[in-house]
This record gives sequence, C-alpha cells and structure tokens, in this order.
Amino acid sequence: MHRPAVSHTSSSASAPTRSSRRRLLKQGAHLAAGSVLAAVASRGWTAEDNTIRLALVGCGGRGSGAAGDALSSTTGPTRLIAMADVFEDRLAGSHKALTEQFGPKIDVPAERRFVGFDAYKKAIDILGPGGVLIQATHAVFRPTHVAYAIEKGVHVFMEKSFAPDPGGTQDLLALSKTADAKGLKIGCGVMCRHSESRQALIDRIREGAIGDVHLIRAYRMDGGARMGPFPGGQSELLWQIRRPYFFIWASSGWFSEMMIHQVDECCWIKDAWPVSAHGLGGCEPGASDAGENLHTYSIEYTFADGAKAIVNSRAVPNSFDEFATFVHGTKSAAQFSGNVHAPTVHIYADQRTNKDAIAWRPPRERISPYQKEWDVLLTAVRNGTPHNELPRACNSNLTTIMGRAAVHLQRNVTWDEVAASTFKFTDAVKDFTPDTPPPSRADANGFYPKPNTRDWREI
Repeated sequence: MHRPAVSHTSSSASAPTRSSRRRLLKQGAHLAAGSVLAAVASRGWTAEDNTIRLALVGCGGRGSGAAGDALSSTTGPTRLIAMADVFEDRLAGSHKALTEQFGPKIDVPAERRFVGFDAYKKAIDILGPGGVLIQATHAVFRPTHVAYAIEKGVHVFMEKSFAPDPGGTQDLLALSKTADAKGLKIGCGVMCRHSESRQALIDRIREGAIGDVHLIRAYRMDGGARMGPFPGGQSELLWQIRRPYFFIWASSGWFSEMMIHQVDECCWIKDAWPVSAHGLGGCEPGASDAGENLHTYSIEYTFADGAKAIVNSRAVPNSFDEFATFVHGTKSAAQFSGNVHAPTVHIYADQRTNKDAIAWRPPRERISPYQKEWDVLLTAVRNGTPHNELPRACNSNLTTIMGRAAVHLQRNVTWDEVAASTFKFTDAVKDFTPDTPPPSRADANGFYPKPNTRDWREI
C-alpha cells in the first residue's frame, strides 16, 4: 500500500526513502473513458454477473493501493463505481491513476466522485447493499464511516490503524457484532496475517519447533519525517488532515501507524494479548519538529505467562536502521518478518540470528499478502461465508494504544485499563466542516503540544 506523502512544503525534512507498503500506482497519462451507468443496481453484488461493486473513501496512496488490489483479484470481477475524499485534488489524482491502470474497471463518472466531509455517505449510498466499501481515510474517521456502511448493508475493507483512541476502538468492536448479525464481511489491513511464509512459521512454532517462546523483538527504525509549523491563514483542520501522521488525534500518530503491524505480529506469535506495557521515549535533540510525535518509542509488553515482547520504533535521521521481527524460544530463535514487511522468515539453529545459522525456511510465497487479504474477503462476499477480522484488529489496535500510552504517560498501563477506557480525542467527527477547530491547536509559533506526564490524556 502506498503511504500518503508525509513531506510537505512546510516540513523541515523529507519523508523516509523506504519503499511504500503497497505497490505504486502509475501516475500521469491519459484518462481512459469509463462507461457511465444509466442507473446503479440496488445491490453491490449480483449473482447474475458475479461483479462486486466497490466504493473508495479516502483516495490517497493507501486507498488507491487497496483499490488496486481489489481490482486485481482473480477471484471474480470487480468494478469501482464511486469515490469520495475531503480533497478534490487527491480524488482526481487517484481516479486518473486507477483509470490508467484498470481502464473499464473504473466506472466513476464525475457525478459519482464526491468531495467533502459528508462525501462518504454519498459514495456508500451509490454503492448500495452488498457492495464493498474501501475505508482508507485517517483513523479518526473510521468508526463513523464504518457505522454508516453497516447501517446500509455494505461490506467493509478498512485500513490500519483502526481508531486513534480506546473509545473509537470500542465503537468498532460494537459495530463488529452488528456486522455479524447482518451477515456482513469485514476485512482489515493488517495483511501479514495472510502471509503464507509467516503462517508456515506459526505452524512450526505451535508444533514446538523453537520451544516455548519467551522473547520477541520487533523493530522499525529509520529516518522518519518532520513537520514544519502551522503557517496560519487557512483552515487549521484541513491543514492537519493533509499531514495526518503528525497528529495523534487524526491518524493515531507515527508510532501506531508504523508499528501496528509489528505489534500484531507479536500477539500472533504468542496467540495472546499482553497484560501490561511500560516504555521509554523521547525526541531527537535539536530537532525542529512542530508535530505531536515523539521520535523514539521503546515498549516492553508482558504476557500472562511472563513472556516479553520488545517493540522499538525510532524515527531519527543518520542512525542505525532496522526493520524486522525476531522470536526467541527455549530451543532456538527465528525471524518472523523482514524489511518493509518482507516475508523474510527463518528458523535458526540456535539463538544466533545470523544468516549462517539458518536451519529452516518455508516455501517461497506464491501470492502477496496484500492481494491475499482481498481474495479472502471477496470470496467470502461471493460465497456468503463468515469473514470478520475486526475483533482481532481491534485488539491489536488496543495493544498498540496501550504501548503508546505507556510511553507518553511514563507509567505501566494494563490491558484491563485500556480495554475498559472510553476516551476519545474528539467526538465531533460527524459535524466536521473546514471551519471546525481541530482537537489540537498550534501555539503562537505554529508548534503543537507533545505528549507529557502533566496534562496529556489518551486513555
């Protein structure tokens, strides 16, 4: 999935140069003409032509990448029939790139391209019952948009992270039950669960190949990104929404956005959710960064059996880079994940995680997990079989929030505490307009408050 740009003309440093999660969609070339439907069918999927209709809400690189995977599925025909975004330029760029790549599968004439904070409703209404919503906006919008989709009888694929706060996550958990009662399918963008290589290693771990797991180490350390100060003279809310990763209320913040995959991997390996977390964090000395994020997060999660997962995130230029997950058992160690979520999977002969100590490798992956997660969802829609990844995704989201809060508040945070919390950064999403004051306001110099132990709250 192509991550939306985090470097802007107002930023003081460029974004990371690592590859994006999803493949890049080609940009620039002519627009292919999409066929305009005289009337949209009342159902998003009909057995007669086996075509599943899609609506894309959130047209940045991540949403465009997800749409590309849906349209590339070989499980049966799909067609994109509606698009929505707060920003017209983002929608136009996505429409152009997708049309260039997928031609007649992009059937979104001008009257089915919607702009504004209420655009999601219009796209979902066009889609109709039985279609699939691709919800790829920022985390703060996820519960509201998903609630409307489920009310309208629409299946959902949602990107990570899933909500910026415990209250939003609780809303999603409640919506999950409603979706099950209505027979609706929900896919969630923690795609590593669909990796064949990782699934093979999980099987080996469950069989005892590396012994009892006592330690997991997960890393995502790179140059990160920095944001310049708010210049004023425009909608502060829209300015922040253009730069979501620098605002915890909007996207969950840099740590959660970047590390939820590794946190999910740790919980998958243990087949459990941790009972507590504590951690350390800080900012790069001398960095001119106007955003809310800390630049380093180091979290120690503890599971009920005493096992530990160490999750390290660092966004600091000119420092040692690492992007991998390792697991240590009583018999030997293994690598679970590699650079930019690559399926770099091994079991080692002992505790040394060296290339010359590799004792087992799984077969080569036949299909990208980004594609596989869509194939599984679309097959469930066509066959009417149960498919709901939201409870697991919400628990991984709460685990990530638990670790983030432990660092920000500099204290132990328990699973019971975060799972019982109903805290939200904002309850005003349904009423947003460009003139709405954002939950976080810049100071006189255009800088935003960073989490601290005095007056910060997130659980």
